[in-house]
Amino acid sequence: MKGFSGFPQKGRLTKIPGLFFSALLPQIDSLAEMKVTLYCFWRLQQKEGQVTYVWEDELAGDQIFMAGLAGREEQRRQALQEGLERAVARGTLLQVEVSRRDGQTGRMYFVNTERGRAAVKGIEAGKWSPDAEPDTLLDLSVERPNIFTLYEQNIGPLTPLIADRLQDFEATYPSDWIEEAIRIAVARNKRNLSYMDAILKRWQTEGRQDNRDHTSDGQRFISGKYRDEIEY
Repeated sequence: MKGFSGFPQKGRLTKIPGLFFSALLPQIDSLAEMKVTLYCFWRLQQKEGQVTYVWEDELAGDQIFMAGLAGREEQRRQALQEGLERAVARGTLLQVEVSRRDGQTGRMYFVNTERGRAAVKGIEAGKWSPDAEPDTLLDLSVERPNIFTLYEQNIGPLTPLIADRLQDFEATYPSDWIEEAIRIAVARNKRNLSYMDAILKRWQTEGRQDNRDHTSDGQRFISGKYRDEIEY
């Protein structure tokens, strides 16, 4: 079993209707249905617009999500079909087939709410059609850990003082700089905030170059002008 380091102090939340726990959870007896239902709640909240929906191809194209359904490729697609069919049969999701711009027929899914029901009726009556294709949307890999999670997973415990420093980093530097600084600190086995701070200050002063060798880059921080700021 793969370990989980815990939830960060701060992070994006996903809203789940209270009725899911009181009305649906006691009834769901399929792991595939459970995973598909929760995933759809998450995915729909990543989207904008008055009417939100997911394509079946979106779900099938998210490799991280699909890998959690089953071990083999053919088993994953079967598990996805099972989860969707059960969720539709139970009434959690609404399904409708539409013709996409590429000429193919695709299945769309809505959460069974008043707005979702109205959208399905509009599609079936020819009064409304979707304007987004499956390949334009997100997957789970976009939901990257924030810097608090990365710090806890790679550097050490998140104390209130460290959390304040990381917030200062977020306000000062791009997020990809902070993530890269954590990776360099881990690669150099210099797992402390001062080492990260030195890296970020150097990039801010001298510029950051991509495709660097972390070993040589880290060595420059040790021997360079930020040496006194690094804790050993």
